This record gives sequence, C-alpha cells and structure tokens, in this order.
Amino acid sequence: MRMQRSPELTAVLGLITCICVFHTTTAIDIPLEVLSHINIEQLPTITAQSPSSLIAFPFDESFPMTCEAKGNPEPEFRWTKNGQEFDPSLDPRLMKEENSGTFVIPNNGNLTEYQGTYRCYVSNKLGTAISKEIEFIVPHVPKFPKETLDPVVVEEGQPFTLKCNPPKGIPPLQIYWMTINLQHIEQDERVSMGLNGDLYFSHAVEKDSRRDYCCFAAFPRIRTIVQKTAMSVIVQTKKSDMSPESANAILERKPSLLTPSTATSETQLVKGEDLKLECIAEGFPTPQVEWVKIGHQLPIKAKVENHGKLLLVPRVEQEDSGKYMCKAKNGLGEAVHYFTLKVEEPPEWVIEPESQLSMIGSDVLIKCSASGTPQPTITWRVNGELLQGAPAPNRKVFDDTIVLRNAKASDSAVYQCEASNKHGTLLSNANIMIMNLSPMILTKEGEDYSAVEGNGVMMHCNVFSSPPSTITWSKDDSSESVEGPRLTIHDNGSLEIYSVEKDDTGQYTCLAKNTEGSSAVDAMLYVKDPTRIVVAQEDLQILIGTTAQLSCLAEYDKSFSNDFELLWEKDDMKIALNNTENSRYFVEDGILQIINVSHRDQGVYTCVARTPVDRDTASALLMVLDVPDAPEYLVLSEHKSKSVKLKWIPGDDHNSSTTEFIIEYEESQWEPGNWKELLRVPGNHNSAVLKLHGHVDYRFRVSGLNAVGRGLPSEPTERYKTPPAAPDKNPENIKIEGHLPHEMDINWEPLLPIEHNGPGLEYKVSYRRQDVEEDWKEHMVKRHSFVVKNTPTFMPYEIKIQARNHQGWGPEPKIVTGYSGEDSFFWTCPQEVSSVPSAAPEDVAVEGLNSSVVKVSWTRVHKDKLHGHLGGYRINWWRLRSLVASKKSHGDKHTLTFPGDQSHATVPGLTPFSEYSLIVMTFNGRGNGPGSHPLNFKTPEGVPEKNPVFRVTDVQKHTVSLVWAPPLEPNGILTGYLLEYQLINDTEEVGPLQTVDISNPDTTKWNLRDLEPVSKYKFYLRSCTTVGCGPVVSEECTTTLETTSTLTSTLGLSKSASPSPPSTPRSPVTKPTRSTIGLASIHGGISTQGWFIGLMCAIALLTLIVLIACFVNRNKGGKYSVKEKEDLHPDVESQGMNDDTFCEYSDNDEKPLKGSQHSLSREIKAGDSGDSLVDYGDEDVQFNEDGSFIGEYAGRKEKRVSAEIKATIQTPA
Repeated sequence: MRMQRSPELTAVLGLITCICVFHTTTAIDIPLEVLSHINIEQLPTITAQSPSSLIAFPFDESFPMTCEAKGNPEPEFRWTKNGQEFDPSLDPRLMKEENSGTFVIPNNGNLTEYQGTYRCYVSNKLGTAISKEIEFIVPHVPKFPKETLDPVVVEEGQPFTLKCNPPKGIPPLQIYWMTINLQHIEQDERVSMGLNGDLYFSHAVEKDSRRDYCCFAAFPRIRTIVQKTAMSVIVQTKKSDMSPESANAILERKPSLLTPSTATSETQLVKGEDLKLECIAEGFPTPQVEWVKIGHQLPIKAKVENHGKLLLVPRVEQEDSGKYMCKAKNGLGEAVHYFTLKVEEPPEWVIEPESQLSMIGSDVLIKCSASGTPQPTITWRVNGELLQGAPAPNRKVFDDTIVLRNAKASDSAVYQCEASNKHGTLLSNANIMIMNLSPMILTKEGEDYSAVEGNGVMMHCNVFSSPPSTITWSKDDSSESVEGPRLTIHDNGSLEIYSVEKDDTGQYTCLAKNTEGSSAVDAMLYVKDPTRIVVAQEDLQILIGTTAQLSCLAEYDKSFSNDFELLWEKDDMKIALNNTENSRYFVEDGILQIINVSHRDQGVYTCVARTPVDRDTASALLMVLDVPDAPEYLVLSEHKSKSVKLKWIPGDDHNSSTTEFIIEYEESQWEPGNWKELLRVPGNHNSAVLKLHGHVDYRFRVSGLNAVGRGLPSEPTERYKTPPAAPDKNPENIKIEGHLPHEMDINWEPLLPIEHNGPGLEYKVSYRRQDVEEDWKEHMVKRHSFVVKNTPTFMPYEIKIQARNHQGWGPEPKIVTGYSGEDSFFWTCPQEVSSVPSAAPEDVAVEGLNSSVVKVSWTRVHKDKLHGHLGGYRINWWRLRSLVASKKSHGDKHTLTFPGDQSHATVPGLTPFSEYSLIVMTFNGRGNGPGSHPLNFKTPEGVPEKNPVFRVTDVQKHTVSLVWAPPLEPNGILTGYLLEYQLINDTEEVGPLQTVDISNPDTTKWNLRDLEPVSKYKFYLRSCTTVGCGPVVSEECTTTLETTSTLTSTLGLSKSASPSPPSTPRSPVTKPTRSTIGLASIHGGISTQGWFIGLMCAIALLTLIVLIACFVNRNKGGKYSVKEKEDLHPDVESQGMNDDTFCEYSDNDEKPLKGSQHSLSREIKAGDSGDSLVDYGDEDVQFNEDGSFIGEYAGRKEKRVSAEIKATIQTPA
C-alpha cells in the first residue's frame, strides 16, 4: 500500500453506542488498521448496559447493574441514583469489577434501600457518554388483608357480586375462583369473572349456596399465589306455604349492566397493546351480549370471549380507535353501554441524529425529530449535559436541528437527543468528529480476485479519510480511469464488474485522493471458466430395497483442480459420507450410490459442483416405489341378507398408483383361516358392495395392487353372518357320456360348500328324449352323478339339474343335450360291422408344396354315415417307384392321424422324384371306416443325397487320385459332380478354393495334378441334378516329398464330416518350410516293410471274425409271425378297425390282420422312428380324452434279409 501521511493529528474521533428503549445507534468507529498507523483518541462508547427495568426477584442470587464501555484514553465510570451522585465503591456490600462500571447487588439482605432509578456516565477527556435510566424494582410479597367477611345473603333470582380486590404486585396478574378443595367455580352465561377479578352472578339459584368461595391471585414472575378469605353465599328460596306453581318461580326482568356501571366510558391504549372491553349484565332470563363498532364493522382480528361478555382486539392500531357499543338483551328488554377508544403512541424516530465525520472549517447539521401521541418533547444534550449548561459560540439550535458553523477540532463531541412523552422515551447519541486525515486504504496490497466468465466480481478499496476521498480505478498501469456500462464504483470505493469477460483479466489500481493527500493499492483479477454440470441426473423412480445410482458430471476451470468439490445434498441438507460399513451412501466418479433404498431416502437430491469462485447445481427427485400400504379403517355398512357394503381408507401407494384393490374373505365353517379372493375393484375406488352367500360367517380384508406388486392385507373386519337362503345357482359343467350300450352317465361339478346357502343340499336330475314327445323323468340325488339305464343306442337327450336345500329351490336350470351310449362291438367281417363309419371321404386331391411335402384335401363324410362321434381322419400312403427307374417296387405304408373334423392335411417326409399312392379314411370310437379310392401322384425333382463313398486312392508328389460312388437316392436325374479342393495347414489358414466341374454323371474317378509337394489338401465332393447340388463329403491328404510307386493304402488320409467349403476363396497361404515330414512314404515304400504286411493281415483277420459273429447273432434273433405277436399282445381298439383296402396287396405270404394300423407286409427296422405330426403337420396338436396324442406317423423300410421283424412305431406325445 502506498500512503502519504499528514502531520500528527490533534483532532479526536469517538464512538458512542446508546441502547435506548426501542432503538440502537452506533457511532463512527476507528478501524484497527488506522489505529495501528496513527494514535487517534476516541470518545467513550457504552458497549453493554442493564435493561431499563431490573426486578429483584427473591429467587435470584444477585442483580448486576451493568455498564461497560470503551474509549481512548480509558474511560471512567460514575453513577447517579434518583438524580443524585451514587458511588458503588462506598458500599461494602456491593461487588465492583475493576476497569468496569458494573456493580452487583447481592440478594443477602434488605434490598429496599437500593430501589430507585440509576444512570451510568462514562467519561474521558474527550467527552461523556450516558446510559439510559435503569429502574431497580424490589417487589414486595403481595398479600390479601386478614378480614372476617359476613355471608352474602341473596334472594333466589336476584343478582349479586363477590369482590376479589387482589393485592398489587409485579404483573402479569392471574385470578382464579375456586373452592377450598381447589375445584374451579363453574362459569357460564349466568356466572362469570370480570377483568377486575370480581365474580358476577346474573341471578341467584339455589345451588349457588356454599361457604367456600375463594379468590386466588397468582403472580407468575415472582412465583407467588395468594388466597383471599373464603366467602359464604346463602340463597333464600321462596316460602314453602306458597302454591307449587309460585314456589321456585323466579320473576322475569329486563337486563341491566352490573359492569360498567355508567352509560359511557373512555379508554386510552398505547399502540400495540390489547383492547379488552367487557359488559356483564343481570336479568332473567339470562341476557345475551352483542358487540358493534359504531359506524364500522368490528376489526377482523376482534374476538368475543367469556360467553360473549368480553370483546378482545389484540395489538390495537390507530384505525381501531372509535366508539364501541355492547348490548345486553333478553325477551323483556335490553341495556347498552358505549366505549370511546383512543389509541396513543410512544415516541418513534422521524429523523434520528446520525454520527458524522466532517473536516475542519465545515458547517455541521445535526437533525432530530420524533412522532408520537401525545407529541414527544425533544431534549438536547452534549457530553451528557444539557445544552444550556455547555454553551458554544458557533452552535445554534433551530427547532429540531443543531448547526455548528465553521467547525473546529475542539467541537468534536457526543450529542444526545432525547424524545419523550408519557408512554416512553427515546435516546440517541450522535458522534460528531471534526478532523482532517489523508486517505488510508485499509484493503491489502496485491489482493488476487478470481471471477467466473459471465458472473460479476467485486474488488474492494476500503478507504478512511477526512474529508472524503475521491476513488478512481485504472487497469494495467493505465492513467485513464476504467469506465463502461459493465463497471460501477460504489460509494465505499469498491469496483464492481458485471458479466465478466476474458478480456477483463489484468492488474487493477485503486487511487484514493483528498485535500490532505492520496494513496493507491493494486489488485489482480483472473477470469476463470465457469463451473457447469454437463451430465445431470433426471428424476428417478427406484424400487425399495434396491440400489439407486444418481449421476453427476461437471466441467470446471483446471486451475481449481485441487479446490474443486462435488457434493451431494438431500432436501438442502449435505449428505455425510463416512464410507463405513454401516453407511448407505457412497460416491465414486461423481455417482452417488444409495444402498438398500428405503422410504426415508425419498426426496430432492442436489449435485453441487463447487469451486472457490462459483458453483453449479442440478437437482433430481428420487421417488421410492413400493407396494401399497395396507388399507385402514375397514367399515361394514348396508347389511343385507346377501350383500354388505365395505369401505376403507387406502394406504400410501408409494409413488405407484394403486391399480386394483383385492377383497378377500374368510369363513369360519368350511375352511377357517383360509383367505380367498372375493372381488377386485379399480384402484380409484374405496368401497365395494360384496355379494355374499347365505348361511356363512364372513370376515373381510383388503390389499392394494400396483405396478410394483401386491401390498400387505389390512386388518380383518368384524364377522358378519348371513342368514340361510335357497341356492343361488345350479351345477355347471354337465357331462353326458355313454360308456356302455343302453346307458347314459350324467356327471356335473357339485356346488362348493360355501354355495350351499344353507343345510340339506341335494340335486334334482331331470331328463327326456329330444326326438320324441315325453314328460321329464326326475330323480333326487345327493351325489354329483347319475346313470340312466336302458337307453336306446346313441340317441339325443335333454338334461337339466336343479339344486335345492332346506330353504327352497335354486333358479330354473338350463337344458343341455347329450347322447346315450354307442353300439357294442362284435368281431365280424367288415361288412357286418355297423358301428364304424360306413362311407369314405370323396374328392381326394393332392397339391405339391415342395419336393417332399404335399397338401391333401377331401370332402367330409356326412355325420349320418359316422355311426358315432367323429374321431378324425387318417391318411395312408406308400411309395410306388422312383422316377429314375421304370420298375415299380411297392414301399412301406405310412399313416398320419388327424383328430377332429378336418378337410385337409399336410403329408411330409416324401422322397423327391417319386410316384406315390394314398387313401383317406375316417374313424370313430369303434374303428376305421372304408378308405377312399387310391390316388396316385408324383413328387418333383430334388437335390441328390450325399455320396456314400469318397476316398483318396493314390497320393504322389504332385498328383492325387480320387474315387467315389454315386448317391443311393439321386432324387432326380444326375447331371454330374462338383469337385473342390484347397490347400490347408495347422494354423486354420486355407488357400484359395479350386473348382472342378465334372459334367459326366457316370464318372466315379478323378486325378488332380500340379499339386504342391509335402502339402496338406482338403477335397470336397457333391452330386448335382438340375435343381442343385446335394450335401458335401470331404477327404484330406498330404502330398509326398518325391514320387513313389502306387500305394493304395489309406495312410495319411482322414475322412471329415466338416461343412461345405467356404464360398469365397481366401488369400494364398505361404507354405511352411518343413525339415522333417512324419509320413512313412517319404522315406521309402512302407508296403515293402515286413512288419507292416503282418499288421495289415492281422487287422483283416480280426475284421472277418467280427463280421461272422454279427451275422450269426442277427440270424439268431427270433423271427415270429404277425399272428403270433397279436395272439400274445391283442389290441382291443385295433380289432375293430377296417383296413380291408390293403388286403389286395402284400409281398408276404402271411397276410396282415384286418384292423391293423400299419402294413405288415414289409419288415421294420427296430431303431427307425416315424416323423412327428408336430414337426410336419399344419394342424393343431390334439389329444384324446385320456391326454394321449393321437396323431401318428409310421413308416417301414425294406430289408434284404429274410427275417421278419414286426414293430409298432408311435409318435411320442
């Protein structure tokens, strides 16, 4: 800091602080920085003083009379008591503190002598400060006088008053009327206590007679309660010789006021006090009191208390002034009283004198004015003395203003202005300092300021001088003052820059100058990048008990790397992160994790990114989701015989709206303790009418359901038992079945026990033929089944079932239709079987879907030809020949079953380029009907099967020979082969794929040339038709190092089942240099080695032995005829099937048994399985009544062995 000092000062600068009744002012204070450079004397200033009233409560140990002050030189203290000098040091009982004006009055003797009004004077050679007046009050113990009170005798119906006359004491005063046993006297419209403590009786009644009316006066500030002598009241009733009508009769009379006793009264209050007006009237009947304000409405804040007898207006204002009226009236008349209210005010400052620092030779004006009602009186003092006692030639007083002309340093003083009226006093001190002082900049030199771009900054320049200095700011040693719309120099010298820019960075200089000199100080401003939250957490909904993650990512100026903080707050309270095991809050990389979220974690979370110069915040609402709380306060209403209304109050839905309320019931008879669902209502309902069954003892509970789940159930209601009633419903799900001829079984679902509605439940079964006119036949049963005997075969019946209990019948039942049993089955020729279908499907057609799947359609068999319930349709087909060869050769018969009423089906698994024949038949519960006329169709050409043989026969240095066999099923006309090969190695890298297109289908051998020596190759072969090429077979081999004699062994060859070669060639592979090759053929012909020839002979011999053993074992497998198998395992269901369509065809001498589901003319490989309808069919999977899958697909293949093996193949369910 640079400063020019003036000559040593002789002027005085002081500070006076005066705490007045309602106001406090602070004088000019000399900063410590100034005092450290210049020794400036200060006026005494009172820093602490006692309140204006100090009450000596008896329970306090001592009473400090406080007066503390500061000044330079050190001030001295003196006291006055009641306007007279008082020296506390002369009284040995008073405790005095050193360097302080405070003294303490101990509570150890008679305090009355210390009672009075005190004032503290603080003085040094520069002036005197005074405290306000302090009144020390020594309360006496209030007491009621000892007196003997005569009984109050009053006639019944007359008014009377019990006087309290409480003693005086420290307010507030509280009065109670009680009995000698401390029971409160009951107060009402007839009996009430007035503001003065008297107890008023509007009219006497007999029960008012008692001997212990006691008035208690309580003084809470001195913790004292005193009691008045008990008073006795005697109420004289009417004479007993009067008639009963006149006895105990009270004469009616119009109201009159017990208080106030005059017609009008006037009340004066100080602004802010409470207005209390009362009117207590006597009369019979008891009068009612009304309150009005003449010409206005009662104030809004007005209240009527004490049974209408007291009008209370709290904290009155000037506008509450005016005339009020109370009116007491009954049926006989009225009485009124008028109150005039005047609201006065204690003194209030209009212009309070201010402390001033003025230069020598100037004119000083000190103003002081106050308002109040009545108008306050203004009294001036200087250094505690009245102006008349301290005259000054250059001082003049004009009304409310003091003028000091051509002020000198010696005119520095403390001026006191006192404004007072009867309601209070205001005292204010003004320090008037006259001096000259060159500027002293109190702000440190070289201060660094940091501001954020776009925000504002304040650079300080705190100057102390007299006269006031002119402050200018410049930048970067420029002589010109900074200015502009974004810059403001405040009165205190600070420079404020709004919306800081990067260009504002630099060094700033504050220059303070007055008539006595100048001073300057430098400051540096750095403009920083703003702190911004770039990734803020959005509002989040989290499931209770899970972990919540709140993200926050901020950008900030890199210079604050060590000072940047990222904090989290919840509901404006900082979250404490203690990182202990018990803590549920963790912050990592700006992500706040809340473990095991609970309901108390719900709230607004704020991310605070903070640097020393700015901050940014982002808030998000975390809502905790949970199942709804249990509903409360369940109430049953509107009780009826079969219904009741249930109401409830929903529980908290925990931020997920309740979608449903689930109402459950529990009954005490059938399943006590087992709660069952009764009803669901929408989540916006809180009541429901429950339909009930009769003769059930219910209780209910409710639970809420929202997106989170189902909440806990409520507490159950009280029990509600419904009376018995007739059944509400009849049995359902009636089933009519004919298991045996001439019988009809009727079954139904019985009513649940709770549906009985009363005791004695039974069922009436009614039935009749549908196709004839006959009456209903009825039977009463208690079980839930009934068998009708001697019914015609497969005839329709009408059936109805009605429930009944001891209370009556259920509703009229619905009629259902069923059939009696079908004919029995006898083993006869097909022509004699009348129970199986008698007609075959017609218009059978085939549509090819692809080379192996066809769609078969037909016309349904008429229901009259079914002779029973339709079971479905079966399709039988077999292969006649391959279209490649002209010779016909019947293949195995295959069957697919399609349950239900179908008109088309899909047949899969056909061999391409073949001719087939098929028939379609229907079946019922007794067996198959006749088959349709055989329909021949052809399948289109497909791709060939895989080649069964593919081998490498000769491997040389640059050539390889390949041989193969054509596919067993070409599935069309063979057009040739596709041969491909490529170089491979052990690193899964391959060379380019080479292709050889062989167009001659008769070719079965090929030689490949120009191969690399000692290299591994892979070969791929596929057979082709005009449709395309079939699956691939592959082989691998390694070429030799040199050309050798032909070797037809398979050394170094491996057969691979790998997929087709890649379609796109890969980059050529550089062949590795091989130092050693692990092939025997490289070192010479291995076939010339003796050990190798012996090994090969041994292998061939073992192979021959194994083949012979397998052949013998296979021929030993028992061959038995179809007839023998069926005798051993008869199939009851299959015996009724008509399969005579196939009687005309069989290559076996042993004909198939009629009714068999499969053609037995060819042997079946035991391990083969048929194709599943689920895999190939285009219909829904259906099941029999016993749950078994009835679709089947059976196939047989021819064998060249003479053994006959019969196997039944069924598709698994």
